[in-house]
This record gives sequence, C-alpha cells and structure tokens, in this order.
Amino acid sequence: MKQNALLALLSLALCYKLAAADTVTSPSADAFPVSIKVHADQSMGSLTPIWRFFGYDEANYTYMKDGKKLLAELGQLGGPQVFIRCHHLLTSGDGSYALKWGSTSAYKEDADGKPIYDWSINDRIFETYLQRGLKPYAQIGFMPEALSTRPDIYRHNPPVHERVTGDGGENFPPKDYAKWGELSYQWVKHCVDKYGKGEVEKWYWEVWNEPNIGYWKGSHEDYFKLYDYAVDGVRRALPTARVGGPETAGGPGGKFLEEFLNHCAHGTNYVSGKQGSPLDFVSFHAKGSPKFVEGHVQMGMSNQLRNMDDAFRVIASFPEYKDKPIVIGESDPEGCAACKGPQNGYRNGTMYSSYTAASFPRKLDLAAKHGVNLEGALTWAFEFEDQPYFAGFRALATNGLDLPVLNVFRMFAKMSGQRLAVESSSAMDAQSIIAHNVRGDPDVSALASRDKNTLAVLVWHYHDDDVPGPNAAVSLALDHLPWKRGTATVTRYSIDTDHSNSYEAWKRMSSPQQPTPEQYAQLEKAGKLATVGESQTISIENGEATIPIKLPRQAVSLLVLSFAQSK
Repeated sequence: MKQNALLALLSLALCYKLAAADTVTSPSADAFPVSIKVHADQSMGSLTPIWRFFGYDEANYTYMKDGKKLLAELGQLGGPQVFIRCHHLLTSGDGSYALKWGSTSAYKEDADGKPIYDWSINDRIFETYLQRGLKPYAQIGFMPEALSTRPDIYRHNPPVHERVTGDGGENFPPKDYAKWGELSYQWVKHCVDKYGKGEVEKWYWEVWNEPNIGYWKGSHEDYFKLYDYAVDGVRRALPTARVGGPETAGGPGGKFLEEFLNHCAHGTNYVSGKQGSPLDFVSFHAKGSPKFVEGHVQMGMSNQLRNMDDAFRVIASFPEYKDKPIVIGESDPEGCAACKGPQNGYRNGTMYSSYTAASFPRKLDLAAKHGVNLEGALTWAFEFEDQPYFAGFRALATNGLDLPVLNVFRMFAKMSGQRLAVESSSAMDAQSIIAHNVRGDPDVSALASRDKNTLAVLVWHYHDDDVPGPNAAVSLALDHLPWKRGTATVTRYSIDTDHSNSYEAWKRMSSPQQPTPEQYAQLEKAGKLATVGESQTISIENGEATIPIKLPRQAVSLLVLSFAQSK
C-alpha cells in the first residue's frame, strides 16, 4: 500500500510539473481537450525509417562551409543509414553554382570526339558524404555539354543569386546513347575502384529527374532509352548495383510511371534487344500546394498525399513491382526549394515542422493501404550559401543555424522498433486529408514506437492555416504495457515558440543580419533539439499510464519513456 501511494504521488507530481512547463509555451489560455491512446500490445509492424533521405539542387554546396556542417549533423542523426541525393552531378562546368544549378567537370571530349573523364569534383562531393557517415543516392544526370543535342544553349557560370530555369542544354537527350552508357559505366567503375565494391553496393543509382516535365526535353521513349543505356553501363561496372527510377513529378506523372514500369517489365530493352530492363527500386515525387489567403499561408497537404496515393496504386497494379522498394525521391510541402513568395512563408517557423511531423505517418499509412514497400521519403531541403539569414528558402538550416524542421528528423531518429497502434479523438486519417485538407478542426495525433525497454510517442498539433489558435490539452494514455507495475522515466522534447527554434530566438534579437559571435552562439544553441524541463518519473499500474500535455498550435513534442524491468 505504501508503495502504491508513493507511485501515485510521483505520478501526480509529474502532472503538475508537465503542466507548469506547458504553460510557458502556451500562446493562449484557452485549450480544447484531446484524448490520445497508445496501445502497446498492438504492433503495426516494424517502423520503417522513411525519413532518412535528403536532397538538394546545388551539388557544389556539398563541400562548402555550411554545407559540410549540415551534412555532418545529418550524419549524426544515428540509427539507419542516411542517404543524400542532388542534381547536376554530370552537368558540365568548373564547379560554378547558382540557385537550382551546379556543375562538375565529369565529361568532355577532345578534338577527335574521344571522351575525357574527370571525376575530381564528383569525388569531392561523394567523399564529403562518406566522411560524415552518409551514402550517395546518386543521380545520373544532367547531360554534359559535349553529349547534349543542344550545346548551343548550354549554360555556364549563371549569376550566383539568380534562379536557373530548367531549359538549358543540360536538359536535352544525348547525341550518342552509347557514349551516355559508357559515361555511366566509367563513373560507377571509378567509384568501385576508389571506394570498393562493398561500399558502392550500398548506394542507390537513379536515372535523371522528373522526365515527365521540363527537366527532360525528349519524349517518353527517349527517356526509356536513356534509362536502358545508363543502367546497362552501371550494371557492366557493378552487376550488383542498385538501380531505379524514374523520379516522375506529380506522383505517377499522368501515364508516365505506368508506361515506364511497363517498359521495364515487358518492353524491348534498347541496349540488349531483350525483354525488360533492370529495376531495383521505383521512385516518384510528391508535393503539396500551399497558397496565400486572407493575409496568411494556407498549406495543402492533400495534393502531396494524393500524389502518393495515385503512384502507389499504379505500382501495386504491377505484380512484378508491388514488393519492390519505393523511394519518394522528393516529398515536400511544395515544389521549389529556391523559390520565394508569400505562399512559402511557412518555412522558417513551426508550420514547416508540424506539417512534416503530421505528413510522414500518413505516407506509411497510404503505403500500407496499397500493400507496397515504402522504403524512403526524401526531403528536398538543404541550405543555401551566400544568402541572408532566414531568407525564406525551403531549407534545414540557414548560415549554419538549424531551422525547427530539422529537429523533427532528430525526433524521428529517436524512434525505432515496432510501430504501435494509436487512437486520437482529434485525428484525421490520410484519406480524409486527401478529401478535405486540414481546414476545419486541427489534426492532433501521434506516432508511437516500442523497442526493448523504450517507448517513444511523437505528438503533433497541426492545422493548414498559419494563424493563432487554442492549445490542445492532450491526455496521453498508454495501455497494455508489458511492464505491469513500476516506474518509467519520461524525457520530453518539443518544437514550439520557445524550444528548438532558432527563428523565434533570432526575431527576439531584432533579426540581426550580422549577429555578433555571442548572438550566433545563442542562435546555434536555440536551433538544437531541446527538452522541456528535466526528465520525470511516472508510475505504471496494471500496465497503464497517463501523461498530460498542453500542445500549442503547430507544435510537436516527442516523449521518450524508459521503463524499468517488469514487476
């Protein structure tokens, strides 16, 4: 009896401490009740770490100061391997860069038309990844000038601060497909010779980017031919290499994805003349559609989830590919990281982080609906060199300072093991969001996992409209715990106005564009994942526990519970 009374007092003390901590971050005294239940005995299967993929346009940012700093942080996420994708790895140039553009020296030809390969810049990019514990998701593209059918409009050294459109010579088919295939062969062979067969087998090799829109100036059949020659070159250099595509824009990209899968399964290979083409993973892109209405940003998650739903349906219709790994090669709230405008004003603050937290579990749900194998969802956001602080680009960091959204991935990285069933009185499922967006009541729900003696619960409070709203007073109930009686240590991390938020800290400093060293150090600290108060102890009775959380609008919290052995 004494022990039970003590445990009850500990639990009551935790309620008061967590409530006090939440009051600090509350923008309003009003709150609406939400009941969330985590069923620890109901596994939904292994929690696939689909969050572990990132990408960006400007390949040459990779080895610049802030690029290396951010990549090191991505390498420190821990857990499963993190992969990096970028454009322009074969675009001709001397390493010059601009917004949405980059260049390498990979391929030239001498006066007689004989190939000259130079892997120095590509090696610098890949070595930057590998030194920081990352792996390449290597994009075979775009077209080198010496191979392009339109070298007359090829671009070199565009202005650094101007956004480059996708209509240059680098977006055209090759004048010689055999040379294109040999370029792929020589690149992969070089990587195998330099880094070892066992290392390169772990990478992804994908062909081009969004060939159903302006990034590709050929026909659908021209792309299938491009794919066949590239994959033949890759597999000649490394028969066990992991190859895939087609990275279509807009989910299935109309009929493009279906036509591509049909080509790979049943079509005539342009190189061998035999049926089909190797395909180890299928990739497509999914984007949301924010807009600016009545003086504020209104997000559009519906479009992003619909892209996935449609593409998964196409893939599931092919028995040959239903079980193949799928990587959503770009998966974002909208389509242009380097573009600005009022509709993109969500990026620096907690709207981006809450959207990310709410959208990732729905990707898993849609994959489960179609019975397909979702292996990754790649966030197309990085950092932008030589730009003002908090310039408004879709990024993970600005001038070496982490943005709130990066902390969502730090939260994801703390989750592992089995995904647990969750019920919420204020949740929307993926199909409801596709049909209606999140325009009425907010979406307040959770993603939960259990691994050995640890249980993690990610809770979000999301709404499409970036306007103030009441807090959510969440009662988080855990039931059917394998630990029937005893205690658990609870550590709570949060992303809100006062936690894990360099942007709000910067605004409180009056938004300096030349912060002092002391200010920079404060902002750097503010950008890291922060806890709410100290870890606390709660009691478990009959395999159950309850934790109160007051969650502001657009906030995200992660609760990590470490349990003592069962009693």
